Amino acid sequence: MTDLMKWFDTRRSPMDLIERLFEGETGSSAIRVEEMVDGNTLVVRAELPGIDPDKDVDVTVADGVLSIKAERQEKKEHKDKDSYRSEFRYGSFMRRIPLPSGVQQDDVSASYKDGVLEVRAPMPDQGQVAASSKIPISRG
Repeated sequence: MTDLMKWFDTRRSPMDLIERLFEGETGSSAIRVEEMVDGNTLVVRAELPGIDPDKDVDVTVADGVLSIKAERQEKKEHKDKDSYRSEFRYGSFMRRIPLPSGVQQDDVSASYKDGVLEVRAPMPDQGQVAASSKIPISRG
């Protein structure tokens, strides 16, 4: 029943519901996240191993939604005297998380350490209005 109820979470956008419907909870374009409240701060942790946050990750806040976008490009080559082997994997990943009403983009921070992106958003006082901006990522 808990799995069924998360489909009807009122904080989720209609676009998020459509993505979940067609891609599933662990679809190829989804980023696994953990959401929690630490005191008066919403903390979102996203699994992004093997990603360079300086060039491969984009974190934005717009219309009360935190968007995390990442791209992975990996290529391995093994050359031997009589053989050659090449392997590659690539893909784009995205996750949208609704934020509490009134979160200020200037108060949102992001850091990356050991393959985990952590975004912290202080819970706002009621009545503040959110706008759109790109969030810089610092290395931890």
